[in-house]
Amino acid sequence: MRERKELLVLIPARNEEENIGAVLEEVARRRIQDLADIVVINDASEDGTARVVRKWPVHMLTNLERMGYGTSLQIGYRYALEKGYRYIIQMDGDGQHDVCNIPQIYQRLRETENAPDIVLASRFMEGSTEFPVIFLKWAAFRWFRFLIRLIAGRRIADPTTGLQGLSRRAFAYYGEKGHFDDKYPDANMVIQMLLLGFRVTEIPAVMHARKEGQGMHKGLQTGWYMCRMLFEIPAVIWRVRLEKRRGPAR
Repeated sequence: MRERKELLVLIPARNEEENIGAVLEEVARRRIQDLADIVVINDASEDGTARVVRKWPVHMLTNLERMGYGTSLQIGYRYALEKGYRYIIQMDGDGQHDVCNIPQIYQRLRETENAPDIVLASRFMEGSTEFPVIFLKWAAFRWFRFLIRLIAGRRIADPTTGLQGLSRRAFAYYGEKGHFDDKYPDANMVIQMLLLGFRVTEIPAVMHARKEGQGMHKGLQTGWYMCRMLFEIPAVIWRVRLEKRRGPAR
């Protein structure tokens, strides 16, 4: 039997027929499968996403109905726990997250001294590639940075990055019911994990603008996302207080 790696790369995908093939081609070109197993979480795509993924030597989990970005990730966390993985790196299937970041995130996760639980790959640090941002998103980033610093006392340059590395301690916590946002796990989850005492760090990243299709935050969904965050962040603070009364995070 093939020896399972300690690292699992999770790629949630919803209607990414035009992008996922290029992502998996780059995974193969950079020989990422020498250091990680790859799983695509196909969130009931209505296009040819599944057909494209089947052309590549990766594993695919398919939701029979649309579950959402956060729930798809949580399915991946539970899969990783069941299979005994030690680390996860999660990246989007739209091509924005350059595959070249994976070895750097993995190396940071494996540091023997003060190893982090969560590695955030940032678009906005010294050493990051230039990333275009529209004014509305720029304002949201500034607002979330302010809230994280106010609530958790930490400066986080990119509070909404989807490219992250997780230790087993972190994804085991995320995998439990009620510990992870099923729709938009962004700054709210960063605040939660900082308040619970998980070790969170950032590294500069190489990222690109989406070339094809539309992302999660488009049209009216952007307004809904911001409204949801206004309620989710206070809810996270309340949950953390309850959690601390029960005992320290694992």
